[in-house]
Amino acid sequence: MSYFSGKTVWLTGASSGIGLAMAEQLAEAGAHLILTSRRAEVLEQVRSKLAHPEHHQVLALDLSQPEAAAAQAREALGDQVIDILINNAGVSQRSMILDTDLKVYRQLMEIDYFGVVALTKLVLPRMVERRSGQIVTVSSVAGKVGTKLRSGYNGAKFAVIGFMDSLRAEMHEHGLVVTSILPGFINTAIAHNSLSGDGSTLGKEDPDNASGISAEECARQSLQAIAKGKAEVVVGSGMSKLAPFLQRISPSFVRRMVAKR
Repeated sequence: MSYFSGKTVWLTGASSGIGLAMAEQLAEAGAHLILTSRRAEVLEQVRSKLAHPEHHQVLALDLSQPEAAAAQAREALGDQVIDILINNAGVSQRSMILDTDLKVYRQLMEIDYFGVVALTKLVLPRMVERRSGQIVTVSSVAGKVGTKLRSGYNGAKFAVIGFMDSLRAEMHEHGLVVTSILPGFINTAIAHNSLSGDGSTLGKEDPDNASGISAEECARQSLQAIAKGKAEVVVGSGMSKLAPFLQRISPSFVRRMVAKR
């Protein structure tokens, strides 16, 4: 993918799952990566295994504290030019509304929504000044279709899609590209790392995600969409890929379907 060659790409959630697969493919494509997740030591291991490791840098941030993370990133990056920001970091949820503490909803919003807003606002002024750049956010099919056990995750991902739609409209006159990626069921550890009702980690597999496409295939399709400057793309297979389309043409059918699952 020659589109990424020589470009500086800031990638969050780079230590595992879709983010790790993106990092590997971007490095092979010749991108210069800024790798972000919470743990610097894990990111260093990732960096050392990528193609051309000397071209990449590590920037560990805790996006559950968006303001602090943005301030830390501003100091670390200085005037460095960011060609593409890929907001990929996120956490999911597996708990019924009746069993979910308010603090869990707040944590999901901080990471999955406010983290995106904070980093986007950090890089946006320079991109507007240069009239060049691309903002990408990995949202989810869960940002289009609400389901059981994911009320906080759904809420945060719906919010992200709304933010990205507004950003796209506002950035059109500045020549920037804004891309939303909506993965369906992807075979990653997202369920293992999901929050339970009390905020603890679920720690077990979700059959839906286990049956999904690989992180590598998701990354490949996502990067193709980014390179083509797509506004929004759904990535996945089966019902999880069809769900947003069905939601548009037959919302009553989708409501019945998710209520029965």
